[in-house]
Amino acid sequence: MNSGRQELDAPTRLVGFVVGIAFLFLAALFVGDKIGPDAQATAATPHTDHGAHDDTTASAAVPAGLQATQDGYTLSLDRAVVESGPDVPLAFTISGPDGAALTDYDVVHTKELHLVAVRRDLTDFQHVHPTRNASGTWSTALDLTRPGPYRLFADFTPAGGENITLGAELTVPGDYRPQAPSTPNVTSSVDGYDVTLAGAVVAGEESTIALTIDQNGREVTDLEPYLGAYGHLVALRADDLAYLHVHPEDGPPGPTVDFAVDAPTAGTYALYLDFQHRGVVHTAEFVIEVEGNQG
Repeated sequence: MNSGRQELDAPTRLVGFVVGIAFLFLAALFVGDKIGPDAQATAATPHTDHGAHDDTTASAAVPAGLQATQDGYTLSLDRAVVESGPDVPLAFTISGPDGAALTDYDVVHTKELHLVAVRRDLTDFQHVHPTRNASGTWSTALDLTRPGPYRLFADFTPAGGENITLGAELTVPGDYRPQAPSTPNVTSSVDGYDVTLAGAVVAGEESTIALTIDQNGREVTDLEPYLGAYGHLVALRADDLAYLHVHPEDGPPGPTVDFAVDAPTAGTYALYLDFQHRGVVHTAEFVIEVEGNQG
């Protein structure tokens, strides 16, 4: 009896094993047909799209000038540390998504590229226009007589693309004594001109401010175009030096020049107005508090 049961159990186990394998094979075919290709496509596509979405959202959320690389474009200085002096040479390149130096730009405000330099304590503001050689290297000179950390902003538009502002750090070794933060001011005196700022800036919405220019108590009504407008305004967020794009409104050659300002957050901002009169460019400086959006 025991021998017969053993001979019967072996074939039974074999049949059960074969049936089990067949069942698993059919189940795999069924599941693969239902989720195999679709699941692979679904798994791959959202991952890629999600990453792209995150990059786009992050790029859109980060104010201009806080990154050396954005949208595939990179600002590279020839050197990050320079000796102090009144006429310090500086060279840099903007590389494109292909890694090569960019040589094709759109002209915006009469220039291919605007370079802004400011010391970290918001002093020593400079707005210059470098020259570019055929290989794509930009060069200029900066007044860096005061030691300290500087922030550089390259404001440009690749041909047919969107405007980009990239930032980089430049260090001038020496005895750095940062100036105390300026208190808010809506009047500025420079080279015999008095400039008054009117209007409030509200975070998260486009605000219009007006800058009125007087000279020796008389309104200046014969401003000359500078960079294609009667004034050029740069705004920097004080806590991190985020760079704001500010656009001049059309209007007469003074005494008032209007600007549309779009500040991303409430807080303290430094404003620098360049205007030209009788062949000379002057820069008026302001500090304002941007209000929070109550809505």
